[in-house]
Parts: sequence; structure tokens; C-alpha cells
Amino acid sequence: MPFDASKLIAQRALDIDASGIRKVFDLAAKLKDPINLSIGQPDFDVPEPLKQKAIEAIQQGKNRYTQTQGIAELIEPLRKQVLAETNWPADDTGMLILSGTSAGIMLTMFATLNPGDEVIFLDPYFVMYKHLPRLCGAVPVAVDVYPDFRLHPERIEAAITPKTKMLVLCSPSNPTGITLTEEELKAAADIAKRHGLLVISDEIYDAFCYEPHRSIAKYLPGQCIQLKGYSKTYGMTGWRLGYAAGPKAVLDQMTKLQQYTFVCAPSMVQYAALETLLTNHVDMSPYIEAYKKKRDRVVNGLSEGGLFEINKPGGAFYIFPKVPGDGQVSATEFARRAIERNVLFIPGNVFSSKDTHFRISYATTDAKLEQGVAILRELGEEARRS
Repeated sequence: MPFDASKLIAQRALDIDASGIRKVFDLAAKLKDPINLSIGQPDFDVPEPLKQKAIEAIQQGKNRYTQTQGIAELIEPLRKQVLAETNWPADDTGMLILSGTSAGIMLTMFATLNPGDEVIFLDPYFVMYKHLPRLCGAVPVAVDVYPDFRLHPERIEAAITPKTKMLVLCSPSNPTGITLTEEELKAAADIAKRHGLLVISDEIYDAFCYEPHRSIAKYLPGQCIQLKGYSKTYGMTGWRLGYAAGPKAVLDQMTKLQQYTFVCAPSMVQYAALETLLTNHVDMSPYIEAYKKKRDRVVNGLSEGGLFEINKPGGAFYIFPKVPGDGQVSATEFARRAIERNVLFIPGNVFSSKDTHFRISYATTDAKLEQGVAILRELGEEARRS
């Protein structure tokens, strides 16, 4: 009788569904030239100066392990940048170079959460925020921020219990693209201070802000883990590089955990990243401006005539429209109909307890966006008549 390895699977793994985003990626691979509006990464390539620096590092033999916390040449300028932006105390600020910001979310939670602790985040949310606390034995608590996707302090307050330990914020947001205002950030910081909460500030999309980027970090010295990365900004999602900054006591534990998990961030990528800090050879502003125009084109195209209800995003490269009609057509059903027309996007229930909205990524060609908007409008009219 063949050995049944499925009996060995831990309950913690069984409790987590495969990412709905990855399921759509798998589907996209099977379709012929789809209009793919599901992709959560830029459609531009890594800038040539970064490619050349990575190649140079490889050719110079910089291919071995680095220190767990990262190379000093990268940490020091990043540290100066963080201290200048946040005004945090230098002697209590730790830094850690990461294999992507997703690693930072995981390491922060593993370093701070005990079984039974509660983690608050806004719904809609990035998929990891719900599942990673469970791997720590903690309890994810989603706070509904429909229909405007703004931060409502009173809703967060209502969700806090004696077991609440952490608040996770993402601005600009995945999946909504919403950017938090200064007033919202101050209100969240006040809540964190009153209740002694650690805040994870996920700022992976900070470069994709169509207005000045704002961070909660400056309001929470010693009480915030700021996560930033290179993957989205420079189109290098496969290179896996980010960094964490925050109170030294937490960063020391995250560094220790990294020794037993990721070991270190890819060495040649760390050296390549120096090019973004030490020279002016990598200017991403033309790309950001192009994405702003894409956003406007899609928002205007879908919302014309009031067909799709959209909260205009201030950043990232996502739009989170509501399926037209009175709720008779779910986002999952709407996605199924779109697939029949060779259009791919992510239904909202991947990011939410609700199945009323869907995520569009406009990180694709203008031609694909034009085709996609036209088909979505046709499907939207059908849904509205349902």
C-alpha cells in the first residue's frame, strides 16, 4: 500500500487556503493572450543601472551569505534616511534587510505574537494579514471599512479587547489603492498609544503615491515597525528585497528569527540596491506619472455614467470597483463571466469577508486596459440588469 503523505500535513497548513491570487495566476497561464488585470506587480522591467550593478556584484564574487541583518553599505544610508524621515531616536532604532517586505510581516508577527493575541487590520486587506497571525496561534480581527475604505477610528476602537496587541496598516492599500490622510494616521497613532499596540506600517507601495506619501511611523517612535521594499518600485518582484525599521528590542528578535528562516537577503541584490541610494541614475518618476495616467483612464472609463462605483485610489496600481446592480451578481460570479471573455481580475472575497467588489491592476499596456474597460462595461451593464 503506497504511503499517504497527506496524513502528515499539519493543521496550521490545512487551515490556510491557497492564495486566490495565485489561483488566478495559474489560470492566466492556461489562457491564450488574456487581458490580465490581476497582476500585482509593475509591467516595466528592472532599470538597466540596477541590472548592471547586480551583474557586477555577481562577477566580483559577491555571491555568498551576507550578515543576517544585511550589508553595512546598505544599512547605514537606509538608517540615515529612516531617522531623517521619522525623527526616531537613533539609539533605539534597529534595521534589518529582508527578503521582501512579506518576510518582514512574517518576522514581526513571529517575534511579537503569542497564542491568543489579537491582530487588527482593515477589511479589505492584503491576504497575508489574515493568515500569518494564525500561524502564530494569534487571532486575526478584520475591521470593516466599507463602503469608502477610509480608516474609521471608532470602528478600530470598537474592535479592541484586552488581548489586542497589534494593528496593521497598509498605505497605499492593496487591494483598494486608498492612501491614508494625515488625520487618519494621527488618529490611528493615538489609538495605538492609548492601548499600547504595536503598529506594522506596510509601505511597499510608497513610491506609487500620486500625492505626497504619508507614514504613521513619525508619530510612533518605539511603537512601529516600518516596512518598505524595492520589489514594486523598481519592477524587481522576483529579486526579493526590502527592509524593516523599528524599536531595537523587536528588530533584534526579528534578526535572530531571520537566522533560522531566510538567513539573509540575496547578496547581489543588496549591492544592486546601493545604486538607488548613492547615485541619481535611477529615476522612476516617469513610470509613476505613466501609472497615474493609467489610473485616471481606467477610473474614468469604468465610472462613466455611474456604471461602476469607485473610490478613486491615491496610490499603488489597483482599483477596487463594486459590481454593478443590487447585489444579485457576486464578484466571484462576475469574475467567472469575465474569464469567458478572456479578462482576468481578482474577486473581492480573496481580500475580504465580502464578495461585492473586485480588484483590477492597471499595471499593463494601455491597449489591454482599453480592451479590458470596454469588456468590463459590457459585463457591468449585464450585471446591472440582473
